[in-house]
Formats: sequence, C-alpha cells, structure tokens
Amino acid sequence: MTIKINSKYPGVSDLRAKAKTRVPKFAFDYLEGGSNEEYGLAKNTNAIREVELRSNLLSSVSEISLETEIMGHTYAAPFGIAPIGLQGLMWPNAPEILAKAALAANIPYVLSTVSSSSLERIAEVSQGQAWYQLYNPTKDDIRVDLIKRLKAAGYKNLMITVDVPTFGYRHNDIKNGLSMPPQMTISNIIQMLQRPRWLLNTALAGKPEMVTLKPYMDKNMPTSELANFMNNTVMGKVDADSLKVIRDMWDGNLIIKGVISEADVASSIALGADGVVVSNHGARQLDVGEAPVRPLQRISELYGDKISVMMDSGLRSSPDIACAMASGAQFTFLGRAFVYGVAALGDQGGDHTINILKRQLTQLMGQLRCAKVSDLPQHLV
Repeated sequence: MTIKINSKYPGVSDLRAKAKTRVPKFAFDYLEGGSNEEYGLAKNTNAIREVELRSNLLSSVSEISLETEIMGHTYAAPFGIAPIGLQGLMWPNAPEILAKAALAANIPYVLSTVSSSSLERIAEVSQGQAWYQLYNPTKDDIRVDLIKRLKAAGYKNLMITVDVPTFGYRHNDIKNGLSMPPQMTISNIIQMLQRPRWLLNTALAGKPEMVTLKPYMDKNMPTSELANFMNNTVMGKVDADSLKVIRDMWDGNLIIKGVISEADVASSIALGADGVVVSNHGARQLDVGEAPVRPLQRISELYGDKISVMMDSGLRSSPDIACAMASGAQFTFLGRAFVYGVAALGDQGGDHTINILKRQLTQLMGQLRCAKVSDLPQHLV
C-alpha cells in the first residue's frame, strides 16, 4: 500500500524551508543552532553521508518490513521522535501534536524535561506509550518527585541525558536573548509580528512554559532567573554514582542518552542500563567531538549483544536512518526533522513527517533488496 504524503513537501528539506517562513527567527535559530562555530553540525551530517550501502539486486525479496523491536515493544518503523526542549516555542502545542502522531504511527515519542507540555498530559495523549527524557535534578526531593510522577503516569522508558555537563555556548541564542518565554526585545517583537500565524496560534495556546517543572519553580520567578534555576536545580551532575541512584529508583527500562565512547557504554552496562543512545546532542554542546556514526560502529561491535544501542544526531532523512542502522544502531531518533514538520504544517506536520520517512525507507530497502531492517548491516559497504 502506498504511503500518502503531501506532494508539496516530499522531503524534510522542503519542510525546513517552509518552517523557516512561519517561525520567528529567534525560535528557528534555537532549533537549528550548534555550539561555538557550528562545525559539529556539518560533521554529523557529513559523516553519515560518507556511509555507503550496497544493493543485492538479484536477491528475491517479496515484502519489505520496517518493524523493529526495542525496549520490549515492536514498533512500526526503526525511528522515533527525539526529545527537544522548548518545542512549544517553535510551534504551539508541538509536543501534543507529535505525541499523538507517534501513537497513531506506532513509533516512540520522547518527551523532554524542558518541554512545554506536562509529563501527565503527554502520558494521556500518548495512551502511556511515550518515553520520558530526564536531566538529573540537583535536588533529591525533585528527583524523587519526578520519578514518582512518571510511575504514576505509566511511563515505561526513562531516558537520562548525560551530555550536558555545561550549557552549550551558542552564539545565536546569546544574541537573541533566548529564554523561556523569550525576552521581549525590540528585535524579537519585530520577528514575531513578521510571523502572524505563529503569533496568533501562540496567543491562543498561551505562552510556552516548562510545564513539567512549574511545581518546582517559585511562582513569581522572573525570566532572568530561569537560567540559574536550570543550572542550580534541573541539570545536576551525571556520573556513574548519580546514575546508580536513579537505576535503584526506577524499575522500568533505563536508557542513557549522550554516550559517545566505548568506556561510557561499558559503564552504562555495569550500572544496569537497558539501552544507550550514541549521540552528541545534535552538535549543540561540543564542536570538536566525534560524529556519532563513527563510534557507533565500534560500540555496536563491542556491546551490541549486551545492551540496546540506539543513535541520534545528524539524522535528517531515511537514507540517514538506513546508514545508521547499517552501521550498528538498533534504533534511531530524529529531532529537528519533526519540529520542521510541525512548524511547516501544524497539526498535520507530525503525521506527514512520519509518512515521508516511512515511504523513503520502504523505497530504499526495496532498492537494496533488503527485506528487514535488521538485515541492513549486511548491505554496509
């Protein structure tokens, strides 16, 4: 059966171009940005596109299956929606739009700690199928309460981000005075007025806030104090000892996100994690690091039979997904691609982006003569 797509936007690049015309510059800069000189952004995508796959054209393949099992669940495709903070800043109600689309398509949606929707609301709209991404709180009572809320809401998969020991140094965010909600500088006000549809939808939805974290904030906290709150309360240190505390508290699946070295994967296995996401935070934290697809190949060879190995960062299309899977990933996550979709097409953006990726991947696997996603490593050049 042919997967239907909007023919005006057949690729993620088309969605990106449309999104750029509908979102204020400061919000688009936040979504697009990398750290320092942004060399890591190009490095991530270039490394993936250096991977080559080989067709076996005389093989007999009657049916293509995208089904992939991870964390005890069989998903309809080998990709999910990565956690992205401030999604509601890019497009109002983006977390709910994407969580609903993920449920309908049977792929995972991962809610960010710093999302503009609460963990309880996303558990409701995803019918308990969403995953949750956690920054390790500095305060024990907040950590305990968040995990208690996650259990009560029915979350099964907890993804701990470990690659933010410092705030990323992002030039455009500094210039734009980006915060949540955004600072009302003259420049930002002008940018918002230039995007009337975004402005109207934002006004109707209400100003974006970090809803899950609101119970832990002072009621009258000024915007200028938000960075200090994040640094002093939300983003505590993450090492083997602090992760063990969370492992002991959490009886569901525990995934460590942001590891990029064999040593960190070994440590994750030792503490009892169920999965790792090989990632460099979309090149938003470190410019000089290794592109994830390269250590992925080494990590999967060493540890792929001991822990579930997933990947994000730099993936923009199904050819990228296929190359990551061929390089040893058992599952992949995309972030920016889905926000482009929602910003471009609103309520239909999540469904459309998923359909693009599924249709691309089905065609690609048919061309390779690869029947199952798990067979993609056999096509690696």
